[in-house]
Amino acid sequence: MVEPDNLRYTKLSLNTGSGAIPALGFGTLIPDPIATRNATKAALEAGFRLLDTAERYRTEKEVGEAMQEVFKAGKIERQDVFLVTKLWNNNHRPERAKLAFEASLKRLGLDYVDLYLIHTPFAFQPGDDQDPRDANDQVIYDKGVTLLDTWRALEGLVDEGKCKAIGVSDFSLEQVKEIFEASRIKPAVVHVESHPYLPQWELLDYCRKNGIVLQAFAPLGHGLPPKLLEDPVITAIAKRVNKTPAQVLLAWAIQRGTALLTTSKTPSRIKENFELSTLPEDAMRDISEGIKSRVRFNLVAETGVPGFIPRGK
Repeated sequence: MVEPDNLRYTKLSLNTGSGAIPALGFGTLIPDPIATRNATKAALEAGFRLLDTAERYRTEKEVGEAMQEVFKAGKIERQDVFLVTKLWNNNHRPERAKLAFEASLKRLGLDYVDLYLIHTPFAFQPGDDQDPRDANDQVIYDKGVTLLDTWRALEGLVDEGKCKAIGVSDFSLEQVKEIFEASRIKPAVVHVESHPYLPQWELLDYCRKNGIVLQAFAPLGHGLPPKLLEDPVITAIAKRVNKTPAQVLLAWAIQRGTALLTTSKTPSRIKENFELSTLPEDAMRDISEGIKSRVRFNLVAETGVPGFIPRGK
């Protein structure tokens, strides 16, 4: 195997002036609570310094417990970890957004988060049901609140010092522009599905020009067909540079200037996903220019209903 270099320690500056976000992050969308806690702890011990969770994932409590366990062992401190969580669709109304944020802090056992995201641009019917449906099993949307209303509520959380930065998730380029142009506090991060089958070049270009970090989820294609990890361009490069297909894809994401999230329950795979090395320029070019397939695996950006979270959970 090629010896890892410093690529895995890459940080991207935030437009808030509040520091930088680790490019390589660990996502905690893992259904089983015990597996979530164990995987989060393994990720921190492997070297990951960004943890991503969400109200909707229902993993905040376990992520918080894993963090406290590692902190108490004296291995790392709170300020070493960049913690991200998200506001779910049923809490878009400003009065609900503040309460939802406070509830997330309580579950995490923290007094601040580093980044708080609007999970999707879709407002659902306000209430305790995270997936409100009508008699025909159609999502009940909330037309009584705008994205800017919700964004203003998040700006207030920054003013209070409870989150250092705010951003958006699953937004289109047009929706990002809407918030960016109307906001007092600019979005620091745009969190979207992105990989060689969905490179999001236009959105990435806009983010670069405006000092916004694009953070990619599902950078490995989420294991769904067509399998990105089995793409002949990726497997050929992996063989050439003596790395796994996953390591190739994660390195490509960082080298093109994005942050990313990777998820696993297996300690050996978690460690492997951290051991990245810089790809040669020809490999970067082969991926960016040689892969022509275009696939979106998660339709959350079109409906607000996440494709990776089971209904009723």
